[in-house]
Amino acid sequence: MKKILLTILTASVFILGVCMPTKGEAAALDRTLSFGMSNSDVKVLQELLLTKGVFPYHEATGYYGPITKESVKKYQEKSGLKVDGIAGTKTNQKIQVLKSGDMGRPVAELQRLLKDWNVYTSTIDGIYGTGTKQAVINFQKQKGLSADGIAGARTFSKLKERASLASSAVKEITVTSTAYTASCEGCSGTTRMGVDLKKYDDAKLIAVDPNVIPLGSIVEVEGYGQAIAADTGGAIKGNRIDVFIASEADALTWGRKQVNVKIIK
Repeated sequence: MKKILLTILTASVFILGVCMPTKGEAAALDRTLSFGMSNSDVKVLQELLLTKGVFPYHEATGYYGPITKESVKKYQEKSGLKVDGIAGTKTNQKIQVLKSGDMGRPVAELQRLLKDWNVYTSTIDGIYGTGTKQAVINFQKQKGLSADGIAGARTFSKLKERASLASSAVKEITVTSTAYTASCEGCSGTTRMGVDLKKYDDAKLIAVDPNVIPLGSIVEVEGYGQAIAADTGGAIKGNRIDVFIASEADALTWGRKQVNVKIIK
């Protein structure tokens, strides 16, 4: 959706932490989830909905409220499933299958697992593109699985046979930062990962170069706070970020400056 706010900014250039399983310990959604529930499985579901581009909110809260219900219905409709807003067996099984076009932390986790098997050598960017698909195909061939480039339950089961422990180290980098709003000229108001910034303008969110900060990452930005890397932009290359600020005046005040970013997970 990205265009930089104003010419002065053009010249320059998460969300609260989401509890997700560590590497090699990805939890399966094996129970029915529905409206009114609140637990860690709902957080996992919300993260997957975000990965599929149908979760318009900026935070996986763990509460199965109206936003989650509508997102599940949207996913069910797109996937040819019964549209009831309930994450039952069929919905849960299908949403955990990763394929081309998906993006976010679950995809970054898949890429890390593929690296463990030395079949993925590109940057971990959280984007299920042609490189990731080919790596999945190569792994599937190696393991005698159906080589369709889609990461389903059987593929993940084999991948996790060699899962290394997740590093707890926090990576810290220095970047050039600018700010943008949802109403800038040419902006759609919807991020690369489907977050609706016009409807939910309290979002803590940044645009990144996925080759530096993988999409879906939870980060701590100096002077901004904890946010999710859920957007990209044509001018955002290398060690540069764009922080989302609802107010145009406040976005202008942010200006262009160097900040430290901690990539938490």
